[in-house]
Amino acid sequence: MKNSRKIYCLLLAGVMTTSFISCSKSFLDEKLKSSYAPDNTLVDELGFEAASTGMLSIFRNDYGNTQGLMATYFVGTDMAITGQPNAVQAPFDDYRNLNSSVTAASSIWNWCYKLINAANNIIKASDNPAASLTDAQRAFYKAEASFFRAYAYNHLSILYGGVPVLTEPVTAPRTDYTRATEAQVIDLIITDLNFAVTNLPDPAGVKKQGRINKFAAAQLLAEAYLRANKGAEAEKAAQSIIDSQFFTLVKNRYGIKANQPGDAFADMFTYGSMRRSQGNTEAIWVVEQQYNITGGGATFDQRRREWGPFYINVAGMKITDSLGGRGIGRIRPTNWWTYELYEKKDMRNSPYNIRRNYWYNDPAGAKYGQLVVATGFDTIQNIYAHTTKWYEFQPNDPQGSSSFKDRIMMRLGETYLLLAEAQLMQGNVAGAAASINVVRNRAGATPVDASMVTMDYLLDERARELTAEELRRLTLIRTNTLIARTKKYNPKAGPTISDYNIHLPIPQSEIDVNKDAELKQNDGYSK
Repeated sequence: MKNSRKIYCLLLAGVMTTSFISCSKSFLDEKLKSSYAPDNTLVDELGFEAASTGMLSIFRNDYGNTQGLMATYFVGTDMAITGQPNAVQAPFDDYRNLNSSVTAASSIWNWCYKLINAANNIIKASDNPAASLTDAQRAFYKAEASFFRAYAYNHLSILYGGVPVLTEPVTAPRTDYTRATEAQVIDLIITDLNFAVTNLPDPAGVKKQGRINKFAAAQLLAEAYLRANKGAEAEKAAQSIIDSQFFTLVKNRYGIKANQPGDAFADMFTYGSMRRSQGNTEAIWVVEQQYNITGGGATFDQRRREWGPFYINVAGMKITDSLGGRGIGRIRPTNWWTYELYEKKDMRNSPYNIRRNYWYNDPAGAKYGQLVVATGFDTIQNIYAHTTKWYEFQPNDPQGSSSFKDRIMMRLGETYLLLAEAQLMQGNVAGAAASINVVRNRAGATPVDASMVTMDYLLDERARELTAEELRRLTLIRTNTLIARTKKYNPKAGPTISDYNIHLPIPQSEIDVNKDAELKQNDGYSK
């Protein structure tokens, strides 16, 4: 892996070595002896490993490394409003300010296409018969890259609708991009994911910890089929994960804090217990990060900081790991999430999974040990109920300038909810209720009756199960419920959202440079 990372760095830097000729030519003349580029590095396993490492690095350094950018997936939905203000997320609290020049639109767009281009380099090279790979290696690298290309296009096409489709590496500037239809993008996603499901290994065959497996592709495939209104195919994809017997819901205590106060649901989000290799039988895909290892974390990962309240602004409060470290209060859950969503007995609502109370923890303070009673401004950014899924920080980094906590990207709890959605799409409300109740029974919540199962109920259940895991904006756009649910549950953004805000604007910077073709803007947006 160290060698792979070194080669990847050279690939990125475009470093070349040269030889100087001093006889018949001037010493200033250069003769190229070697260069690092896809054509001459993606020729063997070492080169493909380096390229894969680079692609995974692009993925890891995603929207979480810019202040406020991650919050845009939650703020302005049914789930959250802004706590501490930030210019990047501000347009999502007031949709009248959402335009084609906002940072979020261009940042997410650029990240997705960087990931797509990295994947396209690998896919193209895997088809090169001169590459010294076995058939199995060739299929694996192509399948892995196909998964990440599908992931990026899924992201793009949900947020923006139809987008330019690139299936070849971009090696020179282009100014003639046009938008494919959203349906065409979904077709490519489904094709890529079917290839990935067929050619990726199952969890037992994954050779390097943290690499993708076929059931992660199956989970994303289920979602893609739902987008294509193919409920039966979505059900089959989700059911294949459940039937594989590689995964089981976590129902009992396990992991490094199993003997401490807590519950089974909280154990899944405990640092050191999140991976399959650490006992998390529910984990399908985990982005694994490691403290004090070169490349072991994402650059300036904001997840913990943005989900955690800015409680140290309250006199008498000190930074502590038991409160998640230093949060900055970007994402403040709505009152619907805070007061209406959960039953009291629901495990997901336990004090180990949602913090609702604080006690003054500074021994030097006059109120040490007393319950914090916040009023006014404190309830907006400093003290509020919040998920504990992003708790834990490194003692050497109390300010939280980076995160080394693993990210659970996919797990079996969501699989059952995707299955329920596929069943509901086909009119099988009894089956949908049964699938939902698998998750609710694990949480100790009251089972739902089939007569109560609607898309709104299913979205409520996704919020209960997947807060701070699913990207809520993507889910609500995908199910065409963003507008209605934001109006219903978000008193800050709801009055300003319009029907056309179902999609983000195409970045104006992309439109401006695309001089040789029309990159059409989404309806409703202007410069």
